[in-house]
Amino acid sequence: TQTQKLDRGLLINQSSPSSFTADEEFDELCFEFGLELDEITSEKDIISKEKGEEKAKGASDVVLYKIDVPANRYDLLCLEGLVRGLQVFKERINLPRFEKIIPAEGEGQRLIITEQTAQIRPHAVAAILRNITFTKDRYDSFIDLQEKLHQNICRKRALVAIGTHDLDTITGPFTFTAKAPSEIKFKPLNQSQEYTASQIMDLYRTDSHLRHYLHLIENKPRYPVIYDSNGVVLSMPPIINGDHTKISLNTRNVFIECTGTDITKAKIVLDIIVTMFSEYCEKPYTVEAVEVVYPNGKTHIYPELAYRTEKVKPEYINKKVGISETPSSLAKLLTRMCLKSHVTGNGNHLEIEIPPTRADVIHACDIVEDAAIAYGYNNIQMVIPKTYTIANQLPLNKLTELLRLDLAAAGFTEALTFALCSQEDIADKLGTDISATNAVHIANPKTAEFQVARTTLLPGLLKTIAANRKMPLPLKLFEISDIVVKDPNTDVGARNYRHLCAIYYNKSPGFEIIHGLLDRVMQVLEVPPSEENGYTIKAAEGSAFFPGRCAEVFAKGQSIGKLGVIHPDVITKFELTMPCSVLEINIEPFV
Repeated sequence: TQTQKLDRGLLINQSSPSSFTADEEFDELCFEFGLELDEITSEKDIISKEKGEEKAKGASDVVLYKIDVPANRYDLLCLEGLVRGLQVFKERINLPRFEKIIPAEGEGQRLIITEQTAQIRPHAVAAILRNITFTKDRYDSFIDLQEKLHQNICRKRALVAIGTHDLDTITGPFTFTAKAPSEIKFKPLNQSQEYTASQIMDLYRTDSHLRHYLHLIENKPRYPVIYDSNGVVLSMPPIINGDHTKISLNTRNVFIECTGTDITKAKIVLDIIVTMFSEYCEKPYTVEAVEVVYPNGKTHIYPELAYRTEKVKPEYINKKVGISETPSSLAKLLTRMCLKSHVTGNGNHLEIEIPPTRADVIHACDIVEDAAIAYGYNNIQMVIPKTYTIANQLPLNKLTELLRLDLAAAGFTEALTFALCSQEDIADKLGTDISATNAVHIANPKTAEFQVARTTLLPGLLKTIAANRKMPLPLKLFEISDIVVKDPNTDVGARNYRHLCAIYYNKSPGFEIIHGLLDRVMQVLEVPPSEENGYTIKAAEGSAFFPGRCAEVFAKGQSIGKLGVIHPDVITKFELTMPCSVLEINIEPFV
């Protein structure tokens, strides 16, 4: 989900002048519409929570609604789309129909794509919003929507980058090409002088906002750039627009270009921007088309603003949701969700028109979901399923729960540690080689702490003790969790084992305490101390253990783990100073 922060005053005034005076009522409306009102706050509250009250002085007290919006509902990412959606849902307005105006031959704008772009950002689409009227709030919303789309569907500008320009400051046709960085020179947005593309990259290397996008093109031999017919630079996507074409509150005609590596996403992004803000044009809900010329000479008119129809059987919706509505009632429910519907074929089918704002509708189940939201999840009758099944706890988890209680009763405290750790933790620090551990490696670890999946629970408990050295002695910890090892015989190439690990940390090693714990575990598992059909321990060696102070545990005819006193080198490597004893066994044979 994405969080929308919206001014309550603007939202309430646009949604309804009278009825939504209470925050509770608006909260209820959001829930009915399938959204969640996350928080009612203000800029001042947010800053005071994060940075303290001193920093919050002078911040705005305007009440903000934080609304959680599903990540696939791009049409709800701005005030305009959200209000329009709620108004249609409340049946106050009809869903507007968006119209693409194609100018007469030779009068429209063109965007020419050259073949140089093929290796970097091969796709571009464009549109024009004519005679638009901006206010401060509309302008802020326009910029904010672009930013939200950049973070969401555009995947931080990797798939699509949006550029918006004042059309009256430039002259078409426009050219989207790619040039060597030294050949590109222009004044970037809000800067006072011209820079070459290489200098621009250096300039924004420390910029908190733009530095995250530099890697997208900085190692390429050519940078993408858009020029007008006079050689004025509109933008260098996906980094920065030119200052020359900057839009302001006085801008009347907006040229929108979306360049990217994914043509489908670029079309969706363009459709969303123009459908959200065409309501402010002199002719509301109209968009002027732009002709895009491809390197092979083919042309295409954008935006597509494609309406399509889907046919769904009413009984399919009723069955999936668990309701019994008439076809006309279902058509009305879907129309409230911005999916204009009507009954066809003697009531056997619903014909549903998918507008260009709803790129999220890709299957009949998406239509069913919207019908369920409009009907109201709380209104669906609960029924007992026709199939009877008796739920059962997984035997391994049941055994784990029972053992946790007995270990706690034995005076040990449970720890819960990360399943991922560093290579050092399971290899170097335990005196073994990483290749001998059979560990599963993470392909692109974010941090050195999370390089491999753990093959033993011991490092996690030792790190827990290291973090709690100030606690009074003795420290008695245990954990029962999964470890992961490679296994070529499984479909995923790895296998989990449920291990029990307990550790005793004190001024003396306390081997007898850990040995006693093993006996207690076996007692509750009803495994007698015998070689035949019980458990035994035999002297063994282990790189992590003190020589002569290590034993292997055998049960059910197999080795299930080890117990012993930890080697001083291991203790030192985990930044500990006292001796400790440990037991680690596999509990799966006892299920």
